[in-house]
Amino acid sequence: MAAISVLHKGGNAVDAAIGGTFAANISEVAFTSLGGGGFLNIREPDGTGRVLDFFVNSPGLGSVEQVKAADFTPVVVTFPGAEQEFHVGPGSVAVPGTLAGFLTAHARFGRVPLKSVVAPAIAAALRGAEVEPVQAEVLALIRDILKLTSDSQALIRTDLGHYAEAGDTVANSDLARFLQRIGDGEVDSIKSSAYADPLLDLMAQTAGHITREDLNAYEVMERTPLVVMRNGAEINLNARPAFGGAIIADALERLAPVEQPPEIWKNVIDALARSTAAIRAADLRDGIPHVSRGTTHISVVDSDGMVASLTTSNGSGSGTVIPGTGILLNNMLGEEDLNPGGFHSLPPGLRLGSMMAPTILCQGDGSITGLGSGGSERIRSALLLTLLRIVDLGMDITEAITGPRLHPGPSAIEIEPGWNEEVIDQLQTVAPVNLWPTSNLFFGGVHAVTRHADGSVTAVGDHRRDGAAVVVPPAP
Repeated sequence: MAAISVLHKGGNAVDAAIGGTFAANISEVAFTSLGGGGFLNIREPDGTGRVLDFFVNSPGLGSVEQVKAADFTPVVVTFPGAEQEFHVGPGSVAVPGTLAGFLTAHARFGRVPLKSVVAPAIAAALRGAEVEPVQAEVLALIRDILKLTSDSQALIRTDLGHYAEAGDTVANSDLARFLQRIGDGEVDSIKSSAYADPLLDLMAQTAGHITREDLNAYEVMERTPLVVMRNGAEINLNARPAFGGAIIADALERLAPVEQPPEIWKNVIDALARSTAAIRAADLRDGIPHVSRGTTHISVVDSDGMVASLTTSNGSGSGTVIPGTGILLNNMLGEEDLNPGGFHSLPPGLRLGSMMAPTILCQGDGSITGLGSGGSERIRSALLLTLLRIVDLGMDITEAITGPRLHPGPSAIEIEPGWNEEVIDQLQTVAPVNLWPTSNLFFGGVHAVTRHADGSVTAVGDHRRDGAAVVVPPAP
């Protein structure tokens, strides 16, 4: 509802996307935070496309010595059927870019004052935001991470003191005060004292690795979208060094136009697996580390035809909060696959790669669609299937998003119910098939909005992640 409120105040697509994600810092605390990073894919009304990259950097610029063992805590998270070890604490925190990205995007493209953009999030932080079922499920999974400190525990406790469950509300008065300082202009960069000083004090007191030099050197990067032409459509994807868009682009180039025969989906799995291996091998050679976890997405189109596709991530959360701000910090440095040379071996100042792939699709009939997904590794398969269904099979975004998903896992092809037996038989010639009993948030959450050539709008929130979609009538 925060994005809707910003649109009602006269905001454009960028204002609304930022305003909605500010509010998601309360309602989706497990997925996004001003202590993480992300990407904004923008298409202006005149057709100009650009990507703002405000993902995280590896820390340590200017430091004489890094203490690698302190404040770097292993936590085992138990998923259905599997366990995974995460490392959290201040030592897991990479240089965050989300706040810098939002401030830059608003300064460059926003239409209403920043005070109007943050106002709905301030209201939500004070009154409390309801925990949706998917959020409750995720919070239960990572509770041991968020229990690491009393400050992070407070983010997921109700007024009655118990850990939030579905239907409960959670508030964040510290974040409300911090957002007010943003709206008042007191915080205009990540170097502002209200943000930088408590963050750096936390790092100094806990042997975290972020330095003032890291904050001073951090830049929001403007990149040209990666463009793929297919079936008369133009697909604008997230640019390198992010790798999610590159994987999708490579898979699209490998695939002939998709039709309905069952064996086609075997080819999709093969292309996705080959593309993933190729991009990762190239990045390993070039020394670009990969991050894939904990994401959320919002897509907005306004009455002028501007499209904003915004994906952000906080990893799994570090269990540490910037004191006095209510901002949960990321744990991007706490994943083993990100650190093939050993934890904290990355050179300082390196922009990390990400699976996040906010996308904009321009079709030959004049319609424009903003779409993207959360879902870590499954972002690539969720978006590829959605694009193929729209561009090749001619489905509308509702059919494309609600249709069953599949994903090439490390030991089996993971598939949702809804595929016919012929497709399953074809997939089994490639690898074992694991058929899930129901659709699941595991397979991502593609949230999309289309502005048709006649000016009408269709919006879809993925049911797998309790997605919401609203079309706001233009003011009379």
